Amino acid sequence: MRLSARLALVALASFAGIASAAADTPKLTVYTYSSFVAEWGPGPKITPIFEQQCGCKIEWVGVGDGAGLLAKLKLEGDRTPADIVLGIDTSLTAEAAATGLIAPHGIDAGAVKLPVAWDDPNFVPYDYGYFAFMWDTQQLKNPPQSLADLVTAGAEPKLLLEDPRTSTPGLGLMLWLKSVYGDKAADAWKGLAPKILTVSKSWDEAYGLFTKGEAPLVLSYTTSEAYHVMSEQTDRYKALVFPEGNYMQIEVAGMLKSSKHPELAKQFLQFLVSKDFQTVIPTTNWMLPVIDGATPSEFATAAPKPQKALLLPADEVAKHRAAWIKEWLEALGQ
Repeated sequence: MRLSARLALVALASFAGIASAAADTPKLTVYTYSSFVAEWGPGPKITPIFEQQCGCKIEWVGVGDGAGLLAKLKLEGDRTPADIVLGIDTSLTAEAAATGLIAPHGIDAGAVKLPVAWDDPNFVPYDYGYFAFMWDTQQLKNPPQSLADLVTAGAEPKLLLEDPRTSTPGLGLMLWLKSVYGDKAADAWKGLAPKILTVSKSWDEAYGLFTKGEAPLVLSYTTSEAYHVMSEQTDRYKALVFPEGNYMQIEVAGMLKSSKHPELAKQFLQFLVSKDFQTVIPTTNWMLPVIDGATPSEFATAAPKPQKALLLPADEVAKHRAAWIKEWLEALGQ
């Protein structure tokens, strides 16, 4: 056999071996929100860490925002190719569990430290934060000092908000007003209505408009201030902490009952509460980690802590969410 022919056979065999190894590598499919897998998000940083640990490949599927994730799972049902859903929060966990698609995780979440007790058998928390209005100090001299100031009738200052039907921050604001104003939440929305410049489908869209100078206030998180201080070295943008309290968001992940790789899915959920994952979260997802020892020291001053944390029970939100969204639509005349 000629040398060239032997080399060709060796190359072919080598290629076949590589292809076979690739075919044998299990793939874990993770549904999450788009910003998680953006080039600046946690996804690209944690992927090589977990893939080395699991001997698998992660396939990320970015699906808008948290509310969009739940809608996609409902649409696909038990035919979903997802092994993991990552990015819904406690405003949606009861509704997600009610689909029957989520399997109990069965992992050790003893390292989790949150401002509230956590014992959900279906979902693992991986970060948390507090909703806040971010204030552009160059556009607005005197920001509102309270939620009551903000909902006072008038057309100024202009606000950028997110839609509670498609965005977890948008849903968070709806629950924030409901927590503070209860049966009078519709009146609070009517007070906000003249100030609203636009209601975006996602946080990404609304925050992009904010940083372009379209309005001096946007619904975001207290930790957004830390982002600007630590990544952009600017104190132009400030998070407003209100005396009535700021609404808390706890983001979670769960495994699908239909997962083709349940053991890998459990390994991934355990990874979420490890130091390898948690130390990545603060400066990529710009949220607070759920274990001790993973928060950057700069967060102590750059991410203001609310005077009061507000959080409605997940089952109460699931019971009333449709009615509260209808109330929101009617109050804004949509």
